[in-house]
Amino acid sequence: MKRVLIAAVVTTVTGVCSAQAADPAARPYWTGFYIGLNGGGGSTDGNAPLRNCSTDDSAVSGVGLQPFGCNNAWGGTVGGQIGYRWQAANWVFGVEGQGNWANFSVSPDAADLGSSWQASPGALTLKSRTESLGLMTGQVGYAWDNVLFYVKGGAAVVNGKYKLSAGPNYGYNVPDGTALMSGADTRWGSTVGTGLEIGFAENWSFGIEFNHVFLPDRNFTATEFAPANNLATGTLRVHQNINTSLFRLNYRFGGPVVTRY
Repeated sequence: MKRVLIAAVVTTVTGVCSAQAADPAARPYWTGFYIGLNGGGGSTDGNAPLRNCSTDDSAVSGVGLQPFGCNNAWGGTVGGQIGYRWQAANWVFGVEGQGNWANFSVSPDAADLGSSWQASPGALTLKSRTESLGLMTGQVGYAWDNVLFYVKGGAAVVNGKYKLSAGPNYGYNVPDGTALMSGADTRWGSTVGTGLEIGFAENWSFGIEFNHVFLPDRNFTATEFAPANNLATGTLRVHQNINTSLFRLNYRFGGPVVTRY
């Protein structure tokens, strides 16, 4: 009798193990809420006000103003993300919110901004800076055990500041560094990205991610003109697209991320 019971138990356990081995996607390894940190670098292309990458004067309005040429900004970024993923077989679906502080800035001299700006070296300085960005995206991915590849897309919001200052050779008895015009804007756009994430310990995963943010051109009124300009208002046209490369560390709430091997 004992032999019969032992044989029955062994047969049952063997059957369960065989069923699990035949169905490796039975457990949702990537399902659950997660929270994490990220950091890396980024760049913006052609992100100056008073410009449209040409000599088209329609880029600006105001007496004596001409468009700047193109210039790119580079810098670092840190932030965090929170989201939820749901795994069905090898497919993974998710939603995520990400917020980052950024310092993508550039301060070219007017003489370096293109032939469309008629200024001598040291006369003017433009500072353009992206200060923060947020991404609200959906994800679709494919998992191989503890490795997840995904693509993402959705909405983006970006905050930036822009300032045109007098240089040491500006003249008009205006001190070096005086703000001639400045502005700030918050713009909404869209984003696409891709990433690779690896579970390396229970509930922990590490990954890399690349994002591209599309932002529409925007015109807005600049203020704080220096009296020597004899101008009351001016219009800045800001053009900007953003690229980020990030390292990410996530903690997922729930069962283990790493699968059996």
